[in-house]
Amino acid sequence: METKNIGLRGIEVADTRISNIDGEKGKLIYRGFDILDLTKNSTFEETAYLLLYDNLPTKNQIDEFNAKLIEARYIPKQMQKNMGNWRKDADPMDMLQAFVSALAGYYDEEFSNKDASYEKAINLIAKVPTIIASWQRIRNGLDIVDPDSSLGHAANFLYMMTGEKPDPEVEKIFDVCLILHADHTFNASTFTARQVASTRAHMYSAASAAIGALSGELHGGANTEVMKMLLEIGEVEKAESWIKEKIKNNERIMGMGHAVYKTYDPRAQVLKELSRKLAEKTKDPWFEITEKVETITISEMKSKKSRDIYPNVDLYSASIYYMLKIPMDLNTPIFAISRVVGWAAHIIEEKFAEAAPKPALYRPKAVYVGKYCGPQGCEYKTLDLRK
Repeated sequence: METKNIGLRGIEVADTRISNIDGEKGKLIYRGFDILDLTKNSTFEETAYLLLYDNLPTKNQIDEFNAKLIEARYIPKQMQKNMGNWRKDADPMDMLQAFVSALAGYYDEEFSNKDASYEKAINLIAKVPTIIASWQRIRNGLDIVDPDSSLGHAANFLYMMTGEKPDPEVEKIFDVCLILHADHTFNASTFTARQVASTRAHMYSAASAAIGALSGELHGGANTEVMKMLLEIGEVEKAESWIKEKIKNNERIMGMGHAVYKTYDPRAQVLKELSRKLAEKTKDPWFEITEKVETITISEMKSKKSRDIYPNVDLYSASIYYMLKIPMDLNTPIFAISRVVGWAAHIIEEKFAEAAPKPALYRPKAVYVGKYCGPQGCEYKTLDLRK
């Protein structure tokens, strides 16, 4: 009997202390803290510490953590030289996956104990932005911009990418975006990271696999598809007819709907206001068009399909990154700048869980629906007897 592929939806595979989603109430919790409180009061660095260590840091702890992140920002010059050998039109996610995996060849310290894994986590969190910014400069024939130790994590990436230090408002907007994307329980890329970690592979391998999962348009690539949609619509006045035509043809509206949330994605609430604020600053039309997409899609799906649908994290993040002058093909790598924190936390939890029972190698069962020739299997015939 054929079993429908449901993508493991609703199947509980492991315990976690890292984050939790209440899809009915539209809540996202990091280590017990509501994401909305963190975006109002925290920084990305402090949130990263929380996700890794299960507590908000003291002043001394965050100072030490920041110092380690800053020290680890540099990547080997040989790695940057190797980037120059790549096609300049190569997909940035392919580049990122390759060079995150390559980090294991440059940093071959002990992988097997928990303390070393935290050091690897810090190394990853610090170096992923530098890898992406270096590639952006190299592929455009520009000199690489070295990290600036006076800047925070968010501002430093924007500086390395553009060569210009962002103003405080832009820095804060980007910092909040990083907080919002840092973790989201067992999403596709995080589950991939945990699955690889369950084999006892090291952190760079697990993170590299997660990047591969994130690259797909149904996961990390979704916000790029949202921006393509907004560019195709082009004007606020065209949004209604465009959306209605898509819904009439049963086509998907990117950025709308979520596999877990049955109400408004809490991250989308924050991103909507950030997009509004940035549009007021830049005078760009993208927030207005996005908001129109949201309202028309909700209305049409309710009246035509009798279905409630709400924005997800991708709908408004697309316009934010576009207004920040970030190239569209860097949207997903920027997602990785943030999500690498969650991956690292989950990898450590998967490998070094203190509660019993210990994590086991992931080995799901499949239902075979292929050819069946009888109890003894199909009869093998040599090549000359096959017709």
